Amino acid sequence: MTQAAETARTVILTVDDDPGVSRAVARDLRRRYGAGHRIVRAESGESALEALRELKLRGDLVAVILADYRMPQMNGIEFLEQALDVYPGARRVLLTAYADTNAAIDAINVVDLDHYLLKPWDPPEEKLYPVLDDLLEAWRRSDHRPVPTTKVVGHRWSARSSDVREFLARNQVPYRWYSSDEPEGRRLLAAAGADDARLPLVITAEGAPLVEPGDAELAAHVGLATTPTADFYDLVVIGGGPAGLGSAVYGASEGLRTVLVERSATGGQAGQSSRIENYLGFPDGVSGGQLTERARRQAAKFGAEILTAREVTGLDASGSARVVRFADGSSVAAHSVILATGVSYRQLECPGVQELTGRGVFYGSALTEAPSCQGHDVYIVGGANSAGQAAMYLARGAKSVTLLVRGPDLSASMSHYLIQQIEQAPNISVRPHTVVESAHGSDHLEQLTLRDTVSGASELVDAQWLFVFIGAAPLTDWLDETVLRDERGFILAGPDLTPDGRPPAGWELDRPPYHLETSVPGVFVAGDARAESAKRVASAVGEGAMAVMLVHRYLEQS
Repeated sequence: MTQAAETARTVILTVDDDPGVSRAVARDLRRRYGAGHRIVRAESGESALEALRELKLRGDLVAVILADYRMPQMNGIEFLEQALDVYPGARRVLLTAYADTNAAIDAINVVDLDHYLLKPWDPPEEKLYPVLDDLLEAWRRSDHRPVPTTKVVGHRWSARSSDVREFLARNQVPYRWYSSDEPEGRRLLAAAGADDARLPLVITAEGAPLVEPGDAELAAHVGLATTPTADFYDLVVIGGGPAGLGSAVYGASEGLRTVLVERSATGGQAGQSSRIENYLGFPDGVSGGQLTERARRQAAKFGAEILTAREVTGLDASGSARVVRFADGSSVAAHSVILATGVSYRQLECPGVQELTGRGVFYGSALTEAPSCQGHDVYIVGGANSAGQAAMYLARGAKSVTLLVRGPDLSASMSHYLIQQIEQAPNISVRPHTVVESAHGSDHLEQLTLRDTVSGASELVDAQWLFVFIGAAPLTDWLDETVLRDERGFILAGPDLTPDGRPPAGWELDRPPYHLETSVPGVFVAGDARAESAKRVASAVGEGAMAVMLVHRYLEQS
């Protein structure tokens, strides 16, 4: 069948219970695709299913289905799950009025969701049509067969199972989760010749079973790049958070041969945020995952290589080259390096926490665990923006969310807009002057001992979920003595290297270090890893762009 004949019979179906939105979607679709596709509109899940069955009987092809998430009687996920039985090869898009990561992850697990869009999508030329163009092209290439999906079989309270799910979700790899004690999970274990003694089991889209895979093995089997294509680059960016992604976008777009190296998943701590509302250009907010995915696509579009699950263990200056060494003994060299390694949450040092990490105790948002918190009491340690954003997100489904704050209130470290939202949320409470004294549980978290730092009184509370956001430690230990750092490990750069007007020891150039340049010429730092940085997404992106400008200046004078 020719493409012209095929598209003449191809249907794009949209379903939304709001008549105004439904008409708007259909209008925008017809304007772009009406000449070659039939646009079918429905205003309920049941009527859309009826339309799909009629199309099936007539032998029509359905390429894309767009469904609103928040529909009564049958929500978008429930509809798409049933639509799969009728047209398993159709590409599936979820429409949501919010940056609802929970809904998106549910949809990935249940219906192999291809994309989700925030309403409104104006202008469609930027927010709707590029997505539909890609999905239609992918549908044509797939020969209309169902897209194979990665499967993960694990134990509910397994720390490594949780890590694998988080790794896949943050790297935008669709997967389905199967508990090892449920029938389908047991069938998959048997088919792979495995048992529940060694979990998780990951079955790739091609059907290859991976038993207890590490991140590097997992990345290599799910289509993530792990090996550089060249030995030498203009620029190596270490770290894939906002600063690193900003560096990669600007470096590659300005003609530098750029490779970004990330040890886990792009996005850093910002990528784990459920909702960022104070980032320029997103008045309705954006999830960290969405922002990260867009930045990653943008960097790749300009030609930057992005390596995942590669741990950097060393940095050497070898003549004019800067050599980055990996944990497996390999290395890559470049004219310049930008250190954008970011920070990690400090560990909660009290009895029981380490043993229960990944089994009820989580550092950061751990958004893959959020659906399991529905109807439960959740505790969050921390009083900064990341803790507040997590509280607002988890409060959508949790019975209650309690913020445990060491200080007297939230004003010292949280943005005013978030404090106002928390005060207005009926199921969020703040306990000031409170710390976690210990955590208790056998195979998962069951109770917490909380202590009031003013009165000294302790209280035992039931708890299955504890999310920790306390302080930030720079990920710079691997640098050893390569570049100068302050007493906390943050990297010194620019004016901080010359407080007395003299260059740092060992500096051989006849100029002082540039603003973001470290004590090693040609090695720059951007984002949270820099001493006295602002610790904000916007400033990290800005520093990433500025570091590239300084790289150009360095290369011109080298």
